[in-house]
Amino acid sequence: MRRALLIVSICLAAAAGGCGDDDEKTGDSGTTPATTQAQPQAPEGCRQAEAPPTEERKGKKPKKGALDEAKTYRLKFATNCGEFTIELDQEAAPNAAASLVGLARGKYFDNTLFHRIVPGFVIQGGDPTATGSGDPGYSTEDKPPSDARYTKGAVAMAKTEQEPPGTAGSQFFVVVGDDAGLPPDYALVGKVTGGMEAADRIGRLGDPNSPQGQPTATVVIQSVTVEES
Repeated sequence: MRRALLIVSICLAAAAGGCGDDDEKTGDSGTTPATTQAQPQAPEGCRQAEAPPTEERKGKKPKKGALDEAKTYRLKFATNCGEFTIELDQEAAPNAAASLVGLARGKYFDNTLFHRIVPGFVIQGGDPTATGSGDPGYSTEDKPPSDARYTKGAVAMAKTEQEPPGTAGSQFFVVVGDDAGLPPDYALVGKVTGGMEAADRIGRLGDPNSPQGQPTATVVIQSVTVEES
C-alpha cells in the first residue's frame, strides 16, 4: 500500500482541490524522488542538514485500546528548522493516534524527511523511503466526520484515492495554509499546539512551481518524542 497525499497541482490545491491518488499520495501518476541535496546555505531559521539514508521500515500495528483514554498524548518533533508539538486527538482518530504513538516510540520517524512541502497548503512526512509511497506495513481506519475541516495547524493522515476515508499508514500532513479545503477523507489525528512558527518555516521551503511539492531544502525530522499527561 502507498500512503502519499495527492497534490494534483498547486493551483488545484489552492482552490481546495481533492487529495488522494491512484498510486502514490503525491501528485500525478509518477513517483517523485523526494530526497534533496544539501543547500550551500541553510535557509533562515534552519540548520544545515544532509538528507539521511532512505530505507523501508516496518512497524507493529497497535492493539485496540493501546492508549489510555484518560491521558493526553503529544508528539514533539525536533527538526533542523525548529521544534513543534502535535497534540493527538483520541476521540476523532483513536486508531491512528495509537499507531503514531507506537511508531514514534519505535523511532520510526527519526532521521526521515519532510518529503513534500507545498507552500500555503501542507507539509508532509512519515515516509522513511522519502518517495511518497512508504508505509509501516499495516493500516488503520478512523472515518472522519462529514463536517471535518483541514484548517491551519490541523494534522491528518495521508491516503490514496482508492482507500476508504480515514485510512492511515505512517504518512501525515500538517496544514500550513488557512484552510486546505480538502474533502472529509483524511483521518484528523490532531493539531499543532506549540511551535507553529517552525511548521510555517518548513512550509515555505517548497517549490511553488512543483505540482508534487518538491522541497527546496533538506528538512530532517531528527526525532519524535512521545509526551503524555
